[in-house]
Amino acid sequence: MDVVTELSTAVLLLLRLVLFGLALGLTVISFQAYRENGGKRLESAFVGFAFISMGVAMTTISDQVEALPLLFSIVETIPFIIGFSMLYISLYR
Repeated sequence: MDVVTELSTAVLLLLRLVLFGLALGLTVISFQAYRENGGKRLESAFVGFAFISMGVAMTTISDQVEALPLLFSIVETIPFIIGFSMLYISLYR
């Protein structure tokens, strides 16, 4: 590998770690709000953020797996669909 490719890979990994940290932070904050206040809306928001965090983690992991890339692309999309659906539900409850 040349230097540019290695540097680009390192920057991409760092950005994905930051994205995962932000998603995980939202999940923790929404869980704390749900625990303190309760309610179906906050519960749905917490579950939504949890699934979105899971999707971010799976996206990072799926790039490391070279076998069956199309299958992993499909599987990593499912948590995002569930997560955003739960956020949608939490806004309209």
